[in-house]
This record gives sequence, C-alpha cells and structure tokens, in this order.
Amino acid sequence: MTKRISHLLLVAASIVVFAGCTTQPTGTIAPAGNNPTASPAASTDNKNLKNVRVQLSFLMQSLDAALIVAINKGYFAEEGLNVSFERGFGNSDTISKLGTGKFDLAFSDMYNALEFNEKNPGDKLLGVAITQSKAPFSILSLKEKGINSPKDLSGKLLGAPAGDGPRKLFPVFAKSTGIDASSVNWTTMEPKLRESFLLQGKVDAISGFSTSAIPSLLKGGKKMENINVFYYNENGMDFYGNVILTRADFAQKNPDVVKAFVKGYMRGLQDVLKDPTAGLDAVMAADQSKLMDREAEKVRLQIALERMYITPEAETLGLGAADPARLERTIQQTVEGFGLKSTPKAADIFTDQFLPAKEQRQVPAQSDRKPLS
Repeated sequence: MTKRISHLLLVAASIVVFAGCTTQPTGTIAPAGNNPTASPAASTDNKNLKNVRVQLSFLMQSLDAALIVAINKGYFAEEGLNVSFERGFGNSDTISKLGTGKFDLAFSDMYNALEFNEKNPGDKLLGVAITQSKAPFSILSLKEKGINSPKDLSGKLLGAPAGDGPRKLFPVFAKSTGIDASSVNWTTMEPKLRESFLLQGKVDAISGFSTSAIPSLLKGGKKMENINVFYYNENGMDFYGNVILTRADFAQKNPDVVKAFVKGYMRGLQDVLKDPTAGLDAVMAADQSKLMDREAEKVRLQIALERMYITPEAETLGLGAADPARLERTIQQTVEGFGLKSTPKAADIFTDQFLPAKEQRQVPAQSDRKPLS
C-alpha cells in the first residue's frame, strides 16, 4: 500500500463502511415502485431508447462510478440506450442471474463465468470489456497472527465463503508461493461474517477482495499497520478483475446494443480517471438510501485507482482490452484451481469485437488526471 492509501484507510477506520444500499439510479432519479432493489423505471423522455438491464456485482459502490457518470452525463442515451441496473449479491449470483436471461449485461469476473459456462454450455457467457485491469484477489491476516509472508500460512486456519473466487484459486496461490495447500485448513461462513471471524480470532486469515475486506477490518477497529495483505497478482497470479459480461446469444442478436453500452461505459470510466472526486460525488448523490459513507467509498476508489484501473497494460492496449497471452495463463490457473474439466481458449470467454476504437478508450494522460479528494 502506498502512503496515500494508508492515510485514507486510517481515516476510514472510524467510519461505518457497509451501508445498505437498496435503490439505484437510472437515467433519472425516481421512485423504484414496489421493487426496492430495482432501478427506477424509464421516464417518458426515454421512450424511444432501447432498454438495457444491468446487474452490479454487489451493492452500488464507488467502484461503480463509471456507470453512474455515464448515465448522468447521457453517454448511454447518446448511444440510444436507456440503462437501468440493480444491485448484485456477489459475483457468482450475478453470473447465475445473467445466465438465466434476467439481465442483459452484468459486472462480474470471467473466472467464475468459466465455471458457469462449463456447467451451462447452452447459456454461455462472454466478457466484452475489461473494467478492472488487475483483480483485488487477496489473502488478509492481522499482524498479531504472525503471518508476515504467504509461506507463514502453512498449517493455519483460513476462512471464506464456499463460493469465494480467491478461495477456489488458493491451491494455485499456494503452488506459486511454495505452500503445501493441504497443510491449510478452511472454515466456511456467510460473506457478511468473513471479516468478523478474523477479528474474533476464529480464523488466522481470510481470502477475499481487498476492496471489501480492508474497510470492514478497519471498521472493526484495526489500523492499516495491523493488517497484512497478500495480493494474488503479486504472487504469480496475474488475474484480471471484473469485466462487462453478457450472454453470447444476446451479443449475437444485439451487437449494436453491446457496442453502444461498452462505448458509453468507457467514456464514463475515462471521466472518472480524469476526475475521480466528481465520480465519487456522483455515486454518493445516486445513493437513495443516504447510508453510504463517503470516506469509506473514497478509500475503496483510491485502492482501485492505484491498483486496478491504471496499469501499464491498460496504457498500452487501451481501457477495456485484454492481453490474450495473459488471459490464457490465468485461464489455465483457473482450470487448475476450480477443477474444471477442460481448458477454454481466451476467445471462449472474452472478445474485443465490441470495444470502441483504441483512440476512443485511451487511459487519460497523467497531466489530465486529478487526485481523489
């Protein structure tokens, strides 16, 4: 962690992090009727636009700023779309619902989608744009546990929900870091109890997303200097984070809709990278529950800005693109970690055919990027 992140995380330690966020915005902010998790219905001004249903990976957070900005600034409307969205309940649940056709597009990870595709070959999902160039997959422990390197995890008790992606991939992480995976025991809990188990000493470490786990540990009274974070991407596993997913058959039948959505989203992401404070403000204003804590979301977004969005690869290939060789390597690791029966090709889970031209999705120059405040 940089000093900047550490400072922000220390500020966040005394704030309430996970606030219930039940209603979400669409092109206009309006009551969502009798469905408390649905985005508001399209206004009459949007009657000529194509309705597109999107699901988030979890509750609306600052990591969704690009989507909110694109809606607020009319980028989707300019492309002929009326975008509405609902909160998610974790990547696996989001993928499952996308596969049933309940949503047209969703934000989740390709690796869980690989497992879904193997089990549901008739409902194949496809990534159409990378939204996070680096994944926040990590193992977290408290320094009081004496786990100061990945090798110190040997013989320890780790905790995570059964469907947690980093947990599934732990055998590969162990192999990459010289740990005997069989020496590590696991206990399972509900996602909302993960950090509590670590704080209460019921486990020695947890697996999960740093962007979710760190704020919860801080809320529990810990300081950043009390926490050890071992990122998978720093230990031989160069995974992508969330992507924009859709059903392959939806993309085939509605290529213009997918292209339009990706184009609008990329414009929103570029705006957030240029002015993350404005992006954070947009998310806070969109929170109809008024329970989100700005400082906590600021911390979350800062981590993403420094670790997940702006990378050398993104600056070379442009936002949204994937390096096929890198993706192939992570697919092979996913097959090993998830115990899949076959090894898909990169083209089986990701395509760049819906991306705008590279010049339209460049990472903003450093001189054009304002600090988050």
